[in-house]
Amino acid sequence: MARNRIIPLFIPHAGCPCACVFCDQKKITGMDTPVTPEQVQREIEAALPWAGRGCQLAFYGGSFTAMRWETQEKLLRAAAPYLRDGSIESIRLSTRPDAVDEETAARLKTYGVTTVELGCQSMDNRVLELSSRGHTREDTLRASRLLRQGGLSQVLQMMTGLPGDDGSASIATAKQLIALKPQGVRIYPTVVLKNTALHWMMLRGDYQPQSVEAAVALCANIYEKFLAAGIPVIRVGLNPTEDLSGGEAVAGAYDPALGERVLSRMYRNRAERLLRQQPEVRNAVLLVHPRRISVMVGQKRENICYLRERFGLSSIKVLPHTGTEWEIFLKNG
Repeated sequence: MARNRIIPLFIPHAGCPCACVFCDQKKITGMDTPVTPEQVQREIEAALPWAGRGCQLAFYGGSFTAMRWETQEKLLRAAAPYLRDGSIESIRLSTRPDAVDEETAARLKTYGVTTVELGCQSMDNRVLELSSRGHTREDTLRASRLLRQGGLSQVLQMMTGLPGDDGSASIATAKQLIALKPQGVRIYPTVVLKNTALHWMMLRGDYQPQSVEAAVALCANIYEKFLAAGIPVIRVGLNPTEDLSGGEAVAGAYDPALGERVLSRMYRNRAERLLRQQPEVRNAVLLVHPRRISVMVGQKRENICYLRERFGLSSIKVLPHTGTEWEIFLKNG
């Protein structure tokens, strides 16, 4: 598949059998109209000039496999001619763990679906219940097994900062998702959207939202765990939209640069560990991959300032190395 060439189609709320306390797909995606077969074809035709042949069509938002099969089939059939002529290579879609069974996995495979993104959100049943998710940890385990048996790749989505989660449930969720060996994960810190059930819970004092800083610290820890397990983290945080940036995100961990901040914190944590191991260093030189220099430095050089003060360094430089992207080295300059 052409690298990062995905044609996204959003189907907000489609198929969702319940209203999660945190959810408003229109505000998250910036869209509120259902996708039609004709739109599928128009979007593919419009995207091919920039996406190129061999790209992937993705149905995001909603719960694709919870829709009536006739609706699913119409959308998948609309993409079939482009699969046959090689314009698109495959299809991915998002759904709920309790909307996957053996028959569904087999059907999706025949229509060119290769990847299913599961909205697990948490592997703690109490957190799931407080969030009105309508499914359980056991549903996720079963869905993951069925997708694997059906020859489908899976991307697992988790959330931090949900009701009833002080961070420990998120760490436990990450460990359990790692055990499922997905082909990728997404991490979404909870954002409180205006007029959602979670918003009213917060106003009543029944819910304490996770701050951006708390989300950064926690997600840096979780990101490190996935990385150590060889599982790619596809995204951290919601895609920014006009609605979210315009005031619909009233609390929680919304920051258009959240993913960058989490990576930056992860690199700072690594640098801290190296400096603790080599306390004699006073003029520190951190060697990182050229693509990660700005991440190591941090926004407004915040990582450099933090490390200098934390370890009493006389100086600190960040220079490129020729190793792998995730490696970081320390030497005394």
